[in-house]
Amino acid sequence: MDAKYCIISRRSVRKYSPEPVSEETIRKIVDAARFAPSWKNTQTVRYYAVYDQALKEKIAENDTLGFEFNRKTITRCPVLIVLTSKKNISGYEKDGTYSTPMGKHWQSYDAGIATEALELAAFSYGVGTVTLGIFDADRVGEDMGIPDDEEVSGLIAMGYPVKQGVAPARKSVDELLSFVRSSKD
Repeated sequence: MDAKYCIISRRSVRKYSPEPVSEETIRKIVDAARFAPSWKNTQTVRYYAVYDQALKEKIAENDTLGFEFNRKTITRCPVLIVLTSKKNISGYEKDGTYSTPMGKHWQSYDAGIATEALELAAFSYGVGTVTLGIFDADRVGEDMGIPDDEEVSGLIAMGYPVKQGVAPARKSVDELLSFVRSSKD
């Protein structure tokens, strides 16, 4: 599948068919996503594929900060990906100091890149995804038993879409792009 096609065509999916997403398909998706770039190739992102309905319901009820759309999406999705990041690596030097004034920013940046790679890979296998942004990361980590050296960076619901969505309006290239040229030009 063409990269531009994936970028333009992939939509957030919140309603899924009851068809399960196999572990083999999840492995293929993560196999592609693991090539996402990361700070100094540290590859700090980890993926937890949650199939257990009781655990999904626990996360939905306790960890979505009362946001009903996320609660419903988590309970209804065939699989929930809990994306974590190894702590204190992205953006850090080996002695534990920040490499840049942006500090911990790089951990989130790497998690975002990995999330997009995961979602585009899923789309290429016909699997729909949506990034869920409203949740209590610490509580999800506790409910999941995430190791202390990792922290929850994202939740991604997955499943086969009931229907494909239509892209919302986008800003024009001219609204988004500025060219910076040499003052000598």
